[in-house]
Amino acid sequence: MSVVFVPKRQRGKAQINQETIQRLLDENDQLVRCITEYLQKGRATECVQYQQILHRNIVYLGTIADASPDLPDATTVSCEEAATPNGTTDNSEPSTQSS
Repeated sequence: MSVVFVPKRQRGKAQINQETIQRLLDENDQLVRCITEYLQKGRATECVQYQQILHRNIVYLGTIADASPDLPDATTVSCEEAATPNGTTDNSEPSTQSS
């Protein structure tokens, strides 16, 4: 069962630290690998439970991120920057040569 699953009587008592977040990220990586493997084998119905756990983990991590006021703005990366190597953008256009 997921690291995030906590019985109702213990909710709100968990300490959120870097180790917990890393465990969730590692678990998400494993869940994605399992989902991919099952899909490649044509066993989509077995994926549902893993997709639900993955969804819950992602929502939980998003909630943590939204509630964390101490995240510096420097860690924010736009989609364009993330898609290019080293975060650089190449605005040059290909040269055309006429003969």
